[in-house]
Amino acid sequence: MAEPPPSFDAAKYKNAQRERWNEDGAAWRRWSPTLERWYGEVTRQMLDLARLQLGQRILDVAAGAGEPAVSAAARVGPSGYVLATDLSEGIVELARQVARERGLDQVETRAMDGEKLDLPDASFDAVLCRLGLMYMPHPVTALREWRRALRAGGRVAVVVFSTPERNDWGAVPAAIIRRRAQLPPPVPGQPGPFSLGGSGVLAGVFREAGFADPEVRAVPVPLRAASAAEYVRVAREAFGSFNVMMAHLSPPERESVWNEVADSLRSFETSGGFEVPGECLVGAATK
Repeated sequence: MAEPPPSFDAAKYKNAQRERWNEDGAAWRRWSPTLERWYGEVTRQMLDLARLQLGQRILDVAAGAGEPAVSAAARVGPSGYVLATDLSEGIVELARQVARERGLDQVETRAMDGEKLDLPDASFDAVLCRLGLMYMPHPVTALREWRRALRAGGRVAVVVFSTPERNDWGAVPAAIIRRRAQLPPPVPGQPGPFSLGGSGVLAGVFREAGFADPEVRAVPVPLRAASAAEYVRVAREAFGSFNVMMAHLSPPERESVWNEVADSLRSFETSGGFEVPGECLVGAATK
């Protein structure tokens, strides 16, 4: 996969992401029960593909407010070790709080750029990244760094979103926001929710980064809520990428955009509630 061209300012993008997640991290934790209902199954499949065992050392990149680090800690047990990292200092602190509340002394947290690990070579048995790799400006660079930190035979396991056509939860709001915010079309190679979802793309970046035997499976992830309005409350509070896209708009303009998003998503409401299609890819490979 080609890296972003010079016209894409990766440093500026990362700074915006860090600032936004420092602001939105508390909301991500507040909505954690809802988010885990949506993404719990793909998390379990990712941990299965990582082949975690008791006593192993695990690196969780883009760990967010504590998942999948907490679930990984349960699998490796008290004799294991999980390092949860994220670009955002604020959200790493939330992950630390979650681990302490659950008595998981084997979990450590550190703010760290997933594309430039401040970690020694060959120091982990597995690297995990749930819904983070596709937002990194240089995914191959990131994977090469993760491979460097893995011991021989170690596993990398990730979750990314597939294609816009299979993820109306994100494609519909993104199209509206892009139009209303008058954003140009994405630059080729620009990170985003669906940047690694095309056929063969994820397996290709694994191979380009030097990993062997990539395995990728598609997993349905329908997003269910009581109503379209409830889903929009989650999206506007916890999905930082949407907020980044319209950061330059005034508060009234942003409110108007979210109202249009809610109106468009009401087509997914039924008498039984709200359900919008989603699909993730769960992928793993070996060093």
